[in-house]
Amino acid sequence: MTEGTALPPDARPRRWRLRRILARIPVYLAIAWVTWCAAIYFFQDKLVFPRDLAPQPAPARDVLPQNVIAVTTEDGRSVEGWFTPARGATASQPAPAVLSFHGNAEIIDFQDRVPPLWRQLGVSLLMSEYRGYGRAKHAGVPSQDALVADGVRFYDELIKRPDVDRSRIIIHGYSLGGGVAAQVAARRKPAALILEATFTSMADFAWGYGVPPFLSRHPFHTDEVLPQLGVPIFISHGRADSIVPVSHGRRLHAIVPDSTYVELDCGHLDLPGDGPNDAYREQIREFLKANGIISR
Repeated sequence: MTEGTALPPDARPRRWRLRRILARIPVYLAIAWVTWCAAIYFFQDKLVFPRDLAPQPAPARDVLPQNVIAVTTEDGRSVEGWFTPARGATASQPAPAVLSFHGNAEIIDFQDRVPPLWRQLGVSLLMSEYRGYGRAKHAGVPSQDALVADGVRFYDELIKRPDVDRSRIIIHGYSLGGGVAAQVAARRKPAALILEATFTSMADFAWGYGVPPFLSRHPFHTDEVLPQLGVPIFISHGRADSIVPVSHGRRLHAIVPDSTYVELDCGHLDLPGDGPNDAYREQIREFLKANGIISR
């Protein structure tokens, strides 16, 4: 087309339509992002608490009735925990005890690593279930507030036992359980806190899903809690962790530099600790001995 030649009659309207479409693209993208954020906000419970992925309770359980500790929720429902006393623990010789919280797709029935670890350390163990999980499936819906409230109730029940030394209570958490453990420790000061494969906060995962952190309804701000506790803290993390990257463990240690930090050659699901000569368990032993919780 040479200079001065008139445009075809329909060229200008087509150009205007294209400009209008291009001008609307940011609006469409904004609408799509807001819709995505709304979906994540309302469905994040499935991401944080994937209880449908957790196994079903074992049909038979090797737990004596007297070792079942149940707490009652605010609406009268029961959440069950399992207590295993240390060898030789009695009212006249109470033993240290650990309150343990598991990961987000687990139940207490299949915590195969945890009981041998604490048994070999000479520590009584209370494994607490989460409401909505396992044998507490009908005890309500899990949330940060609910799990922490139940954790506090389990702590209060644990220290009532005459065979437990209430001055030597450890709170332990793995993965999501570390977030629960830290929040419980902020409400009931333990003798020590042990965190395995734990995140800085659940909110720190938000941008990975393309949403701002303030939309997290279960933020579990471990990073904000730890500096306020004033108790010995043991942090361990696997270098090959693809679920909660090792950067989280390193950041938690940086936040509380006087904590004991152990970095392991493992991922998220294969933490050591229950072998007969396990070096990692011995690191936990030395931590507990150094802080006067166990003597041998």
